[in-house]
Amino acid sequence: MLDGIKVIDFSHYLPGPFASLRLADLGAEVIKIEPKTGDRMRGLATDSLFDANNKNKKSIALDLKNTRDVQTAQHLIRQADVIIESFRPGVMKKLGLGYEEAVALNPSIVYCSISGYGQHSRYASFGSHDLNYMALSGVLAQLKADGRPIHPTMTFADLIGSMHVVEQITAALYARERTGKGRYIDVALVDSLLSMMTNHFVLEHDTGQKNGIPILAGTVVSYHLYETKDGRYMALAALEGHFWRNFCDAVGKSEWYEGHLSAACDDNPLFLEIKQLFRAKTFQQWIAFSQQVDCCLTPVLETDEAKTWFASDTYRNMIHIENDRIEVATRYDEHFFTKRTRAPKLNEHGGVSANDERSIKYCDNA
Repeated sequence: MLDGIKVIDFSHYLPGPFASLRLADLGAEVIKIEPKTGDRMRGLATDSLFDANNKNKKSIALDLKNTRDVQTAQHLIRQADVIIESFRPGVMKKLGLGYEEAVALNPSIVYCSISGYGQHSRYASFGSHDLNYMALSGVLAQLKADGRPIHPTMTFADLIGSMHVVEQITAALYARERTGKGRYIDVALVDSLLSMMTNHFVLEHDTGQKNGIPILAGTVVSYHLYETKDGRYMALAALEGHFWRNFCDAVGKSEWYEGHLSAACDDNPLFLEIKQLFRAKTFQQWIAFSQQVDCCLTPVLETDEAKTWFASDTYRNMIHIENDRIEVATRYDEHFFTKRTRAPKLNEHGGVSANDERSIKYCDNA
C-alpha cells in the first residue's frame, strides 16, 4: 500500500520505531538513522526488543554532530517522502536537520516530530516516560484496585502514540497526492491518550461521573470479570439481551433473564449466584463453554497463553512461531510473514565512511 514511499527514521526506543515498523509493514522503505553506537534499544532484552520493532528496515549509522555525516543525512532527506524524529524539541534544528532545513531541501517532505508534550507546550522541555503520560492524561486513574492506581506493564502512550503517528503520516501523504505539498506534523504522546479519554472527559463534564460509562465499568452482572474454580478469570460481556439469554439458557438459569443489568455487588443475590457458578468450574471448562455458547464470554489469558492462542491455525495468523523465532504482525495479511525481513545490523546499509561514495550510491538507488 505504501510501496515507493521512503521514510528516514531518526527515532530511538519505542514510539518512533514502532511507528516506522508499521509503515514498513505497509510497504514503505524505512531507512533507520542510528548513532555510531546504535539505537539505545539495541542490547535491551538481548536485542529481542530492537529486533521486534525494527523489521523490514535498513540501517545507516551517522554522527549528527559531524559535518560530513549531516551532509549524508541531508542527501537522504532530498530523496525522502517522510521524516520521523523523536529528539527533545529543538534538537533537530540545532543539528541543521529541522523542518525548515528539511523543507528547503525537499519542499514536499512530510516531517513528523514525536515528543511527550508537543514542540511548544509548557512542558515541551521536560523529560517524561509512559507512566507520566498515563498519569497526567487521566488514563492511569482508570486502572485501579481498591482505590489505588495499578502500575501497568503496557506502555500505552508509546504504542497508541505510534498509531497516531502512522495515522497522521498516511493522511499527510494522501493530502500531498492532491495538493503536491508536504507538511509538518507535531505529535505529542500525551495527546493520543487525551483523545482516548474523550468519553470520560465528556461524561465527567456533563454528569460528574469520573470513570467513564458506568455499565462498562464492571457495575452490572452481565459485564464483569468472574473468578473460576482454579483462581483464573473469565470476562463476561453479555450486554445485549440476546447474548445474556444465551448465557442463561446454556447454564440452565432462564430465571436470571430479568437480572440482566442488575448491580454487580454482594447485596445482589443474583451476583452472588453467578460468582458461585463460575467458581464451580475450572478455567479450561469455561473456555470450552465459551467456544460452544455465543454469549460474549472469553478467558483472561496470560502473555504465553495469548501468544499460543493467536499463533494457532484456528485463528487467522497474527503470530508466527518457528523454533526460537517469533513474529507478531502489525496488520492482517495472509502473506505477511513471507514479506518481512530481519532487523538490520548496525550500519548494515551504510558506506565505509559517512560521506563515502558507496553510501551516496546506495542512497540514490535504494
